[in-house]
Amino acid sequence: MKVIIYARVSTNSQDYDRQISDLREYAKRMDYNVVKEFSEKISGAKKVAEREQLSELLKYIEAHHIDKVLIYECSRLSRRIVDFLQVIEELNEQKVSLYIHQNGLETLLEDGSVNPIASLVLGIIAQFNSMERGLIRSRMESGYSHYRAMGGKVGRKTGYKKSTEDMKEEYAEEIRLLRKGISLRNIYKITKTSVNTLRKLRDLTIVG
Repeated sequence: MKVIIYARVSTNSQDYDRQISDLREYAKRMDYNVVKEFSEKISGAKKVAEREQLSELLKYIEAHHIDKVLIYECSRLSRRIVDFLQVIEELNEQKVSLYIHQNGLETLLEDGSVNPIASLVLGIIAQFNSMERGLIRSRMESGYSHYRAMGGKVGRKTGYKKSTEDMKEEYAEEIRLLRKGISLRNIYKITKTSVNTLRKLRDLTIVG
């Protein structure tokens, strides 16, 4: 059984040693062959394209026969519900099972079919992770509001405007959903990108 270990922490002040250690111990106990380990220090709110090691992991799986990917818990994979479910779908298509150590869940059954119980539970967990991300944003915005009220200034310098290419790169998923004709409200529920930003994306020619 060939497996890959993936670990992630959000900041440089944190470390993923325990994640890797626990996953190595589990792999040894199950007599798995750990053929590769990927680890990175980056926010789980970042998109897959912005996460070098996760992107490399997916490329590695395409080029090699891998049976399972081991992660410590769901949010290590992503806090963005769209990316989280997309990665799982990609692994399912390649018949690679995702094992989540904290929950003892696997996305595929022994016969290679999708585990319906895991799909249900992981969908719920992904929603909670997304909600937690929203709460973090809300707390940050509250802090910004207080800072502004005290006379402070936050944000970009006056006159700064993102280029079309920057918008394309940063909001690739939102643009894809807009092109599918999904409503702004539903896209907000999926991505947590503000409706005002979504309107700007819709009105720009890059959506056409």
